[in-house]
Amino acid sequence: MSQLNEFREVLKNIKLAWERQQKAALVMLISVKGSAYRLPGTKMMMSSDGKMYGTISGGCLESDIYGWAEKSMETQSPHIQIYDLSENEIWSLGIGCKGNLEVLILPISEQDGFWLKVNEEIQKDNTVCLVLEVTTGKRLLIKENSEILGDYDYFPSKVIKKGLTCLKNRTRAETINLEGKRYVIDSMQPAERLIIVGAGRDARPVAELASKAGFSVSILDSREDLNNERYFPSEIHIVSKPEDIYPNNVSDSWWIVMNHHLEKDEAALLLALNSNPRYIGVLGPRSRTDEMLTNIGYQLTGGPIHSPIGLDLGAETMEEVAISIVSELMSLRSGRIPVPLHGRTKIHV
Repeated sequence: MSQLNEFREVLKNIKLAWERQQKAALVMLISVKGSAYRLPGTKMMMSSDGKMYGTISGGCLESDIYGWAEKSMETQSPHIQIYDLSENEIWSLGIGCKGNLEVLILPISEQDGFWLKVNEEIQKDNTVCLVLEVTTGKRLLIKENSEILGDYDYFPSKVIKKGLTCLKNRTRAETINLEGKRYVIDSMQPAERLIIVGAGRDARPVAELASKAGFSVSILDSREDLNNERYFPSEIHIVSKPEDIYPNNVSDSWWIVMNHHLEKDEAALLLALNSNPRYIGVLGPRSRTDEMLTNIGYQLTGGPIHSPIGLDLGAETMEEVAISIVSELMSLRSGRIPVPLHGRTKIHV
């Protein structure tokens, strides 16, 4: 499913292009048949001075897409480019993903107030649904409260209803055909909030990897000399003790407890358990977690607690442990049972 963070960064880079007095285009993968590097809803930007942000194919197609984007930005009209990557005779690239891709190139004008409103809305970190008519570039943004911005009168009621449905469900971007026109419906969700309790050295690679994996990471630790921008430059810093935090203020979060201090971890567990957690992972052996749960009067009978945290990858170093932990988070977020991809005919299912 589409990432709100990715869209936010794409629009940020479009705005930077405008500040350089350059034209800019939103590039969006709208359809995939077969295997592909990314999924529908993936976005990037291209500007008339050759700058790019993001990736559609991992580097295989971007140069060719840019050639079409140049023409689209010059004419200020949308363009759909189709890539059949099974035809090696055409591309002569030997591309690994043998899928069929459709890429929408949509010029974005600085004078178009719609995109400025979209940028304001996504800064609020609320779920939104973007609806595009691919031929004309007509567009809607459906907000979390069901308010609609954009070319409302242009869109059939069935398309708007579909957008409202997708807004409430975590789905991948999709295209639909209706009354001879084609529409892209793309619901974008805010990143899941991950709270790492403990600002030790081993928390740094976990935070870095989790951020790269699309989580919104907060570090909860009362030690200002450790919980700061120097050691956690991209994370939110909650410089406090768990017992001083109201559970409702951190509800529906993912948790990693890694203080390496029994009493601090017990306080963190108690806060996490009282905050309607999505997930709680506890570093260390199961016997230690059982002891802490007994001390705080909680019995482990399933539920959100994962102990020991992480996947069994044979990890030893801090970086390897971080990979093990974030791999487990990603598998649970996507509802997958982690198994090797070896032998599978399709990667994204």
